[in-house]
Amino acid sequence: MKKRDYYEVLGVGREASEAEIKKAYRQLAMKHHPDRNPGNKDAEEKFKEAAEAYAVLADKDKRARYDRFGHAGLGGAEGFGGFNPEVFSDFEDILGTFFGFSFGDLFGGSGRPRTARRRGADLRFDLEIDFLDAALGCEQEIAVPRLENCPDCSGSGSKTGARTTCEACRGQGQVVHRQGFFSLSRTCGKCGGAGTIVRDPCPTCRGEGRRREVRRLSVKIPAGVDTGNRLRIPGEGEGGQQGARAGDLYVLIHVKDHPLFRRDGPNLLVELPITLPQAALGAEVQVPTLEGSSRIGVPAGTQHGAVFCLRGKGLPRPSGGPRGDLVVSTRVREHPFFRRKGESVHCEVPISVWEALLGARIQVPTPAGEAVLVVPPGATGGQVFRLRGQGLPRLAGEGTGDLYVTIRVEMPTGLDARTQDLVRQLERLMPTEPRAALARFRGGGA
Repeated sequence: MKKRDYYEVLGVGREASEAEIKKAYRQLAMKHHPDRNPGNKDAEEKFKEAAEAYAVLADKDKRARYDRFGHAGLGGAEGFGGFNPEVFSDFEDILGTFFGFSFGDLFGGSGRPRTARRRGADLRFDLEIDFLDAALGCEQEIAVPRLENCPDCSGSGSKTGARTTCEACRGQGQVVHRQGFFSLSRTCGKCGGAGTIVRDPCPTCRGEGRRREVRRLSVKIPAGVDTGNRLRIPGEGEGGQQGARAGDLYVLIHVKDHPLFRRDGPNLLVELPITLPQAALGAEVQVPTLEGSSRIGVPAGTQHGAVFCLRGKGLPRPSGGPRGDLVVSTRVREHPFFRRKGESVHCEVPISVWEALLGARIQVPTPAGEAVLVVPPGATGGQVFRLRGQGLPRLAGEGTGDLYVTIRVEMPTGLDARTQDLVRQLERLMPTEPRAALARFRGGGA
């Protein structure tokens, strides 16, 4: 039977990358694996065909010869002649673990012992640090509970350090099962893939070769880390079995909130409270920074929420590069006397009943100092007067806003008998009917 083109078998183009070839083979192997298709001869053939195609196309030398000469260029290495099991190493964890077989022994692979010296497990440690420690960098001491090689047996699990060859797998760590045209290797159930067993267990670790300890480490936190960043510390995970290398430790960072600063990527955000006179007249004020404080100039007429930027005063970047910026937004504090509306300022000024009746010239506070307000005779409470140019300076430099003064007439209280008699005399001299106009509304009239 004429062999199909290997690229056609995997369903990829001749320019396909290694990653694309690997992905295509993974999908076909999962789809046609005999464990998923028991008794299906067609699936077996497709599984074998896909593995044969991948064994060639995943090998750079074989692929080059195949691209140039086709099947003839393999020189008898078609199928699995000269088969290199290493090209399947990325799939042993995926398919081997899932289905319980090893690619190294598939299609009559090497008969080398496959004892399982498992790498230690990776560990995760959640570390909460202060905002400033994350911003400036620091070193933190952590205590990590983990499995470490037993010091009494040096990780062998044996009291004397000797391990005996497993009779079930004869030291291979794998038990081979024949299924049709290929062989499946499964982990030995007696020795767990180690290929050896312990006859005299270590009393300290009970034959496990490892025991649980608490490891204290000093972790260097780079400046500028943020919540969710992960630091990898190689070899500080759990110890491996039978002397295999240890896993890695991953430290997951959690940064506490700061009472002043917020972060936006590498930039720092801070709110700066200023007084109304500072906003109106301008001032130099202190701004908190990571290293202490800096002075900035607040121009006259600054509005609530105005933003200023201090270049290079933000956060360092863990990967290097220029620091971020410090972004300052102003918050104009409420004033006990003035109320601000844009460039205009509003206030309320009390006057006496006599000033309201007779008129007066009174001194009124302004954001810049004070000004004279002329109250006309007969002024009433709640009346508003406008003092031009006595409000806040405009940022564009085009003059100043206005001051709006609302007068409040203060009525005298605690009148003695003589004063009450004088008020009645005044009432007789100036009779008024302030509610006369209300008569027409009686009974719902309009």
